Amino acid sequence: MLPGLKVGHAHCPSTRTGVTLLLPDAPVVMACDVRGGGPGTRETDALEPSTLVERVHGLVLAGGSVFGLEAASELAMILARAGIGLPVTDEVFVPVLPSAILFDLANGGDKGWARPGGGEPPYRRLAQEAYASLSADPAEGPVGAAHGARAGSRAGGIGIARATLDRGGSVAALVAVNCFGEVEAGEPPRHGPVPMPKLGGRTQVYGEGNTTIGAIVTDLPLTRPAAKRLAMMAHDGLARVIRPIHTPFDGDSLFAMSLSAESPARVEPLLLAELGTRAADCVARAVRRAVGLPE
Repeated sequence: MLPGLKVGHAHCPSTRTGVTLLLPDAPVVMACDVRGGGPGTRETDALEPSTLVERVHGLVLAGGSVFGLEAASELAMILARAGIGLPVTDEVFVPVLPSAILFDLANGGDKGWARPGGGEPPYRRLAQEAYASLSADPAEGPVGAAHGARAGSRAGGIGIARATLDRGGSVAALVAVNCFGEVEAGEPPRHGPVPMPKLGGRTQVYGEGNTTIGAIVTDLPLTRPAAKRLAMMAHDGLARVIRPIHTPFDGDSLFAMSLSAESPARVEPLLLAELGTRAADCVARAVRRAVGLPE
């Protein structure tokens, strides 16, 4: 995606679920904006500007609804044992690892581990495999957290897009697309019916599950409030290509992170305006790439 960040994917074909890890080379400024009505997250409160920790150690995206949050627990243990995290004592480190999950529990994969007598959920194992696969050039498509995803009437997936700012600097987006709405090949219509292909004639929507989650990454230095604004602006990219979006049935969540080691007192507003706009452009392109549509 961008220098200073590695991404790891792992998935299980039989259970049709997976995990995606985003690990920076050094702790980063991060923020999160949640727009969906059914989110599943971990440690997002710690990203608010009023909280103690200024920088965090990674981001975990997973399938599996609430069970997928175990991937972050496993990564926390891996990093702690490697001496990565907040140094609580000379021997104990506490990684701060925000996380978000999408709902893929009813996608036809074998979820026997969630039934009486079932075995262990796969998310700790998948976190280990994703960590072992970390790369500066990650794959796209039906991989990682979006392996079992469904984007409206299409197969879902992970898409990545990158842009360069006119005033210097870069921004990239990684999006796992599992939306309730339909991904539009062109501009969404201003009139006409609202597409709901996941209903399939039903009146309930929990069928195959929903939620689009992802990350915006920049090499520009950000404050935590500026990172929050970046995540908010980036959501507009989802609204450009998915209809309907941010529904009561989605848990849409986007994270924004700065890979810069600088800690600015403020971010110039005009630069942030361009950065947020480019980020939304990247999100829209990444969504289309995730489902195999032209950008």
